[in-house]
Amino acid sequence: MIDTKQFLSALNQIAEEKGIPKEKVIETIEMAIAAAYKKDYGERGQIIRAKLDADSGGVQMHQVKIAVDETMLKEPEDETVPAAEDTPKKTGAAEAEGEDEKTRKVIFNAERHIMIKDAKKINPDVNVGDELMFKLETHDSFGRIAAQTAKQVIVQRLREAERETVLAEYKSKEGEIVNGQVQRFEWKNVIFDLGKTSAVMYPEEQVQGERYRIGERMKVYVVRVDVTSKGPVVVISRSHPALIKKVFELEVPEIASGAVQIKAIAREAGARSKIAVHSTQEGVDPIGSCVGQKGTRVNAVISELSGEKIDIVEWFEDPAKFISHALSPAKVLSVELRADTKESRVIVPNDQLSLAIGKGGQNVRLAARLTGWKIDVRPAQEDAAPQAAEGKTQPEAAAEKPEEKEDK
Repeated sequence: MIDTKQFLSALNQIAEEKGIPKEKVIETIEMAIAAAYKKDYGERGQIIRAKLDADSGGVQMHQVKIAVDETMLKEPEDETVPAAEDTPKKTGAAEAEGEDEKTRKVIFNAERHIMIKDAKKINPDVNVGDELMFKLETHDSFGRIAAQTAKQVIVQRLREAERETVLAEYKSKEGEIVNGQVQRFEWKNVIFDLGKTSAVMYPEEQVQGERYRIGERMKVYVVRVDVTSKGPVVVISRSHPALIKKVFELEVPEIASGAVQIKAIAREAGARSKIAVHSTQEGVDPIGSCVGQKGTRVNAVISELSGEKIDIVEWFEDPAKFISHALSPAKVLSVELRADTKESRVIVPNDQLSLAIGKGGQNVRLAARLTGWKIDVRPAQEDAAPQAAEGKTQPEAAAEKPEEKEDK
């Protein structure tokens, strides 16, 4: 006799530990009992189902028969593949057998089929393809092989249910950030523990120069969930540009509420990023909201990103204005646009040239990505050497000039 209190406690414990709905656990146990019953007491070709009463712990056994008519039957000699009941099946699938028989021709088996005219005598409302349930005698004891079969079903189905739960949960978290703990290293991949499952950070998703120590906790961005033969694999990132947006949403209430919007992000992970912000409410300063009092908010973001420098600029619908602000902290004298090719020519004071381009062209390169325009930076003096933009190397004379402060 089953101890109902212990049984319910065990059900709840499994559901909680595995993160699986209680209904799924009950369904798994029902499948295991059905498989064990068929092993010891079933007949060839039978479809056995078990119904578990979670409140009392009692079990009812039923045999399922599918209502068929003459049009659904075929002669045994026409069979080119093993009959349904002879086809090898996965352990525990007994209660699901016969589903395809509703839509394809089958060889009549009295253990799994019933002719529609006979089915009508039992239930006048039954239709072809419907299932009829016949109660079976309940047995309290099962043999060793049947018990092993039941165990295999439970282990397999719980594993599958756990994978499905993880897949559903983290599929819904794609594009969000979660807290993770560095668990181990596999070749160049970093494996994080997310609590209910592990996640992998591939080399291209890591920040160059950022060190990951076992046990360290940090925020990661959920890129996608890959479905593999070994189960779902959660792919996370620390280099994704959207990570900055999500961290700002946590630190800046105005962004979370929608009063301030991040319109564009350009990032060179681990080095420097630029974000363009825009206020949707009158009287709200977008840059001030992101920076916070004495820089507390932006400093919190920088700290989370391991010291990555962040330039916050205001977004404008006018491309010339936007480009001018995107080159911050450099001052811009004028901007000429070629809308057909999305190219711009920016004139800056001579003493601002090195600052506008940035070390290794980083500032102008990020500004170009942020705005979506090609930017050609030129000095104010006509006789000055032309300076290339968007990642092109500046002349040595300009490069040798001491850079002014690039960051706020």
